[in-house]
Amino acid sequence: MKSKIRDYAFAWLFLNITFLFLFLSCSDQKTTETSTKLNNQKLVTSVKGRPLQVVATTGMIADVAAKIGGDKIVVTSLMGSGVDPHLYKASAGDVERLSQADLILYNGLHLEAGMGGVLERLADQYTHRVFCVTDQLDRSKLMAPPEFEGAYDPHIWFDVSLWSKVAESIRDILIQRSPSLRDDFQQQAERYLLKLTGLHDYVQKSASQIPSDQRVLVTAHDAFGYFGRAYGFEVLGLQGISTVTEAGTADVRQLAQFIADRQISAIFVESSIPRQSIEAVQAAVRARGFAVKIGGELFSDAMGDSVSAQGTYTGMIRHNIDIIVDGLTEGD
Repeated sequence: MKSKIRDYAFAWLFLNITFLFLFLSCSDQKTTETSTKLNNQKLVTSVKGRPLQVVATTGMIADVAAKIGGDKIVVTSLMGSGVDPHLYKASAGDVERLSQADLILYNGLHLEAGMGGVLERLADQYTHRVFCVTDQLDRSKLMAPPEFEGAYDPHIWFDVSLWSKVAESIRDILIQRSPSLRDDFQQQAERYLLKLTGLHDYVQKSASQIPSDQRVLVTAHDAFGYFGRAYGFEVLGLQGISTVTEAGTADVRQLAQFIADRQISAIFVESSIPRQSIEAVQAAVRARGFAVKIGGELFSDAMGDSVSAQGTYTGMIRHNIDIIVDGLTEGD
């Protein structure tokens, strides 16, 4: 009797061990399949049935991508209204958004100086997902002021004809990531490029309203070099091309003397830079016996609020030239 009980016990133990082994095997297989599926998703840049997830550093880049991508993409801009891209540092949330994006677009040319390390690491890790939108520009078309230590001026969006080349690059990047949507991206890009051609003509015609000897644009930092070259303005900024460099009292005095000597009617603040610097210049000019007005606020390194007309690239450029014309021709 004891022998039979012992045999039943061994049989029950054997069945339970076998069942546990099979359960764990199935569980391991399921976990492996799930892990493989998740890993494969990380390698896919455009998942069928959902829009391409695009993260852009600046609003200008995000706006162009949105216009060309349409409803085939969802675009997130890291830097909103009033944000200085020269000083911007990526938050933990930004890094998470960037690492989960199907496509990352950034300006380059040292514009996103505070994010340089993060973008480099992401480019190394996700080779086919991170793109500098200025890489394909003809370097002979770029400005390289001596004071910028051999680097190029990154503010290329102020020459609309040059920014059109960036739009073409963004179109090509989107096509590369989603070849099946080539026709959609090409058609939307064609319409947008025609709009940019009209915008370039508008800025040229508007600028022509200002007498050539009065086309002097003074701003908080030297962001309008491409604008000046394309549309015939002499451009001076209190700070250098990058806002990392700070203006001193000698810079204020020198600029104030220039304004007083040239009898420049208006100077301009920028939305992404505290206005105190330009107000200091205005006060220094007044101390020299000349009254210069602040002609208005320009959008330089960031666009306006997303709900406003200035929250688009074309709206920002139209706003700027209208403000400049009003400021430099008022009372003529």
